[in-house]
Amino acid sequence: MSKSIKHASQECTNRLTSIGDALYVIGGKWKLRVIVALLDGSKRFNEIQRSIDGISARVLSSELKELELNGFVTRVVHTGTPVVVEYQITEYADTLDGVLTSLSSWGAMHRDKLRRER
Repeated sequence: MSKSIKHASQECTNRLTSIGDALYVIGGKWKLRVIVALLDGSKRFNEIQRSIDGISARVLSSELKELELNGFVTRVVHTGTPVVVEYQITEYADTLDGVLTSLSSWGAMHRDKLRRER
């Protein structure tokens, strides 16, 4: 195998690994939607659930825990009566800005394509 083919193969492997890592952290139906729901400020659990059509409480709870573990969301507990729990995105979530912009643009383009073809 020549050096250029071996180099190209390694680049492909590295790219696939990086994409796999990204999808592991932010992939799925809900994670990016939860992040987008929090972009305009912190929200309580029920506020997040109401802002995302179709997400169950169990799934939202799981997604928030995973997003917190990966550094995208912070859970803030306000002690007092009653205790209030809010969720907010972290500065690290700002690193997804380009991803969210690209996905939004591509999604709009794809939706328009499908509408034109029907």
